[in-house]
This record gives sequence, C-alpha cells and structure tokens, in this order.
Amino acid sequence: MSAASLSTTSAVDPAASRSIVRQLGIDSGYILLGFPLALASFIVLIAGLAVGTGLAVTVIGLPILAGVLYAARGFADIERLRLPPVLHQPRIRPHYRTPDPGANAWRRIFVPIADAQSWLDLAHGCLKVFVSLIAFVITVVWWAGAVAGSLYWAYDWLLPRPTEGGSLNELLGLGGSGLARIGLNTAIGVFFLVTLPIVVRGCALLQASFGRALLTGVAEMRNRITVLEEQKRAAVSAEATALRRLERDIHDGPQQRLVRLAMDLGRAQQQLANDPDAARRTLDEALVQTRETLHELRALSRGIAPPILIDRGLPSALAALASRGVIPIELTVDPALGTPGGRLDPAVESTAYFVVAEALANVAKHSAASDCWLTVSRTDHDLRIEVVDDGVGGAHVSKGHGLAGIADRLRANGGMLSVLSPPGGPTEIRAELPC
Repeated sequence: MSAASLSTTSAVDPAASRSIVRQLGIDSGYILLGFPLALASFIVLIAGLAVGTGLAVTVIGLPILAGVLYAARGFADIERLRLPPVLHQPRIRPHYRTPDPGANAWRRIFVPIADAQSWLDLAHGCLKVFVSLIAFVITVVWWAGAVAGSLYWAYDWLLPRPTEGGSLNELLGLGGSGLARIGLNTAIGVFFLVTLPIVVRGCALLQASFGRALLTGVAEMRNRITVLEEQKRAAVSAEATALRRLERDIHDGPQQRLVRLAMDLGRAQQQLANDPDAARRTLDEALVQTRETLHELRALSRGIAPPILIDRGLPSALAALASRGVIPIELTVDPALGTPGGRLDPAVESTAYFVVAEALANVAKHSAASDCWLTVSRTDHDLRIEVVDDGVGGAHVSKGHGLAGIADRLRANGGMLSVLSPPGGPTEIRAELPC
C-alpha cells in the first residue's frame, strides 16, 4: 500500500468514526427521551379524550375535547423539533386552521375539532407509546449488553459462582475455567457493541418514521403540490412572456422589413422596363433590406436554442453567445458540460442557455457596463450561473428588464434566481438550476 493511500485512510477513518458515534448519541437520546414523552402524552391525551368524549353530549365536553387537541398539537410540535437530527431533513410544520377574525368563543372551540391534522396529532400522541416502548426496550437491552459484556472482565471477580456447573460457558461445552467464562461474555459484549449503532439507528428510524407519517406527511404532500402548482404557473407565464416578446419583435422588425422588401421588389418590377437605373437602385435597397432582415432574425434566434447547443453542448453554445456580445464578456464554464458523459438533460441545457442569453441581453440594454463576467459551474446536483457586470446597477426582478422571465423560467424547472444590484453597481445575477 502506498503512502498516499495510507494518508487517505487515516484522514477518512477518524471522521467516519466520529460521525458514527455522533449519530449513535443522537439516536440513543432520541429514543431514551422519546419513551417518557410518549408515556406522558399517552396519559394526558387518553385521559382528556375519555373525559371529553364522555361529556360530549353536554356543553362541557367540547371545550375539553378542543383542549385535548391543542395539547396533542403541543406534544406533536415537540416531536417535530426532535425529528430533523434523526431523519436529516428540515423541520416541517403543517398549517393548522385558524379562527376567523372576530369569531366568537364557540367558533374558536370548533376550529381544532374541524382540523384533520389535529386528529392526526392526537392519533400520534396516543399510539406513539407502543412504538416507543419497543424501541426503548431494544435500545436499553443493546446498550446494557454492549456495556456489561465488553467490560465483563473488570467485574467478573465480584459475581457469585454457582456451586454446580450451570454457567453458560459450561452449557456450551467451553469448560468451567475463568478464561472461558470471561472470553464468552466479552465476545457477547463485543457483538452487542459492534451491532449497537445499527440496531439503535433502526429503532430510531422506526420511531421517527412513524412520527413523520402522522405529523408531517400531509404537510409534505401539500407543500409538494404547492411547489408543483407554482412551477406550472411559472412555466405558463414564462412561455407566454417569451411568445409575446417574440411576436412583438417579429412584428416590429423583420415583418416590417419584409413588407418594405415586397414593395421595393414590386416597384423595381415596374421600373425595369422604363427606368433600368432606378430599378437597379431599388434592387440594391432591397438587397440591403434582405441583409438587415437576416441580421434581425439571427438576433431574435438568440433566445431560441441554436443548433450548436444541440450538436456541441452548453460550453460551445455559451462561447458563441459571448462572442456576439456588445461588451467584452469573460467566460468561465466547466468543460465537462460539453463531453458526452457530462452533458446535461436537453431541457436543462435549453433553460441554462435561455437564462444566459436573457441575462446578457439585459446587461447590454440596461447596465451601461464596460465589462461582464459569466461563470457556469456544476456541483453535485445543481448548475450554477453567475453573470456579473460593472454597470450602473439598480436591476430588480419586479422592474422587468427580462429578469422576470428568467425567474419564471427557472422556477418552472425547480431553480431559483437571486439578483444583487445596488445603485451604482455592480450587478450580480445568480441562478441555480437542478440537474
């Protein structure tokens, strides 16, 4: 084994060991504290539910039932605070129903009763004790076996000995010597110690998954639906904005030139027999109109994925885009994005190209900058785009200038846009796109 591999192993193993020990402590604390909390919630909620349900036929039962649901919500919030370190996920708290402004006391009492999440909190508070009991017992047994077994050699001399052969090592045929007894118990302790992180982790995930299903499952589903709806609206808005801009640009530019071109050609046809020199001048003007129309069509095509993007990938397409800039653009892009194994999904490439094209057009039109820096890099799961210029600043998404279209396009694909542009500059446009 080389010295480099030895140094790598020694550098990785301690960190991995610390991570395992740290997670073992988190999981053990979660389970050991979870059982008393589960027992307390079970006693409080079952007693309150029994009283509230028994008195539901009277007026007194409804406020008690509402109070029980609020208590269940409190126990649920405590559990939600304890879930992230175990599940390695951010804390999610559902949106509970709230009373309308000016609602009377009775309407406020019925708010938690009519809230489905409150009843899920109650179910969790009543049923969690059974899951917690299983996890608690297994965790305590494994910790006791690991500690008592691995340290058996230290206190073996303190334990009484049976007068007749009945010890475990003798029953297994290992003999009745002290060495056999200590070796067997230490081996059992080592087994518990080695499997302790796995068993405790499994118990913690069992308990945490039960809590997540009842306490945050519905909220996660609603949040996901909300995100999908926002992405759908953003996609529709982005496409509609791009279509309107394209229609307007074609109507104001190439379409008017083509109309004039047709008129010039018609006039040249009439002049050809009577005034060849005038016809020649008219054709020269028509040729200029044709060239200008082609130039405008090429400019409009910058917002549409060009063939070079499809054929050669994002780095080449961005290089061609930067070379056409009206101000100097310093381009830094990950070359792996153009290799067969490193290319992105076509939809992601098209979105990234659109974002860069619109950002550079915004710089050219509004920034009054003399230099621009474009950086495109890829992390594990995101494509990052940074466009920086030394212009006058003052850019903002709400002010338009094409930034609103960029934000909608990114949001439709699960990305996000941030703009930092104080008055006087510089302006930094940063986009992140999942890939």
